[in-house]
Amino acid sequence: MVQNLQGPTNVEDPVQLLMKDAVYNAVGLAAYELFDNVDFDQWFKNQLLGELQVSHHRYKLIRRRVIWLIGQWISVKFKSDLRPVLYEIILSLMQDPDLVLMQKDDDPFIKMYFLLNSLSPVDDFEFRTEQFLPYLESIFGLLFQLLQQVTECDTKMQVLHVISCVIERVSIQIRPYVGCLVQYLPLLWKQSEEHNMLRCAILTTLIHLVQGLGAESKNLYPFLLPVIQLSTDVSQPPHVYLLEDGLELWLVTLENSPAITPELLRIFQNMSALLELSSENLRTCFQIVNAYLYLSATDFLQNYAESLCRSFCDLLKDITNEGQVQVLKVVEIALKVSPVLGAHMFQPLLPAVFRGIVDGERYPVVMSTYLGIMGRVLLQNSTFFSSLLTQMASECNQEMDQLLGSVIEMWVDRMDNITQPERRKLSALALLSLLPSDNSVIQDKFCGIINICVEALHDVMTEDPDTGTYKDCMLMSHFEEPKLSDDEEPPTEQDKRKKL
Repeated sequence: MVQNLQGPTNVEDPVQLLMKDAVYNAVGLAAYELFDNVDFDQWFKNQLLGELQVSHHRYKLIRRRVIWLIGQWISVKFKSDLRPVLYEIILSLMQDPDLVLMQKDDDPFIKMYFLLNSLSPVDDFEFRTEQFLPYLESIFGLLFQLLQQVTECDTKMQVLHVISCVIERVSIQIRPYVGCLVQYLPLLWKQSEEHNMLRCAILTTLIHLVQGLGAESKNLYPFLLPVIQLSTDVSQPPHVYLLEDGLELWLVTLENSPAITPELLRIFQNMSALLELSSENLRTCFQIVNAYLYLSATDFLQNYAESLCRSFCDLLKDITNEGQVQVLKVVEIALKVSPVLGAHMFQPLLPAVFRGIVDGERYPVVMSTYLGIMGRVLLQNSTFFSSLLTQMASECNQEMDQLLGSVIEMWVDRMDNITQPERRKLSALALLSLLPSDNSVIQDKFCGIINICVEALHDVMTEDPDTGTYKDCMLMSHFEEPKLSDDEEPPTEQDKRKKL
């Protein structure tokens, strides 16, 4: 049937037009089943391209069907070399008022139908940014015009979806072209006060926009931060719809922030209530806390560590082992970025960690996290470790030396619970830091400490192929920016902070 419909169609014959529409519809719906039977690349070049260029008003039906058909086949069988030709066609079609601009009596579905299918190559697995870049400015400009022109809420959501896909695909390449969108989104947000689903679409667009702008996203803060504040405030009714996307926007804003601001710090007031919810968003909440720690540990801990510690203590009373690990990882990062202040602020949590080590916590991942936390305290804040040991000896009615011996013995015995080379090295260094002491208990554990240090050394040493010598694979000798391939995302500001 496809062969019989090749060549020009009589636009005056409605039967031929409807027949072609029906056949093209069937071929699109059965794209995967017809993979071996249809040479779509040849069909696209020899037939479909020509049909998209027929300007007769009665042929709009077929042109729209061809757009949909290409959208169905783009991820099934379509050579990447043909994509620039397709982008040219998309650009010309988006400027065609017969296909794009709606009149008052037009069905809004036609608008969404066109958008979702004509730009489906952007959301395809084999999308290549370098092929799309020559058309980016024009297509993005037309999409923005479209967003302004349409009035239906659902239609705006569909346009925003396509805009989000484009921004996500081209990443930082979008920066020169988003000025108008940045100016328009605050107005659209205000207009959508009664349309929470449209606001969800705006939040998704903002997420990709912040990722594309990177550190430049700080210029959006006058609009961005109030949006995050509203979306993550559980006392506001819209949070039921906006919370998940609002948290994601909060996280990417922190990850791409070049420096902390008072307004960005103030938003964290929403977090205590969010942690009380104990919802499926807890993991994102923990990631947000980590992002604040990497961004400005001192300012953050001085303002919020006390309330955060209370929230964590409440969470740990009734939480799964996996959740417990997530909480403790936040504490570990706090100790990593601010050893003195972190230990002081999270002091109420540390006795439970110490007790878990002494009692021989059975869950390996939890035990590994316990040892990671205590290793950082011992290695980076030995004075605090001594005071903690004194406190625990008093609570357990034991001599300090006896309790220290129990800790070291359990540490050596459960070293195999630690699988990450970084943590194994940390534990080895922490226990090594005890050896200069003339304490007889420590000296009695000398062999065990040396054994785990040798094991950790084997874990982190790798052979240099150039010199044939061995070196610590975790040693950072310089901070050169790695060269990125075309498919790799540029590092965020937080990625850079983690390396320091």
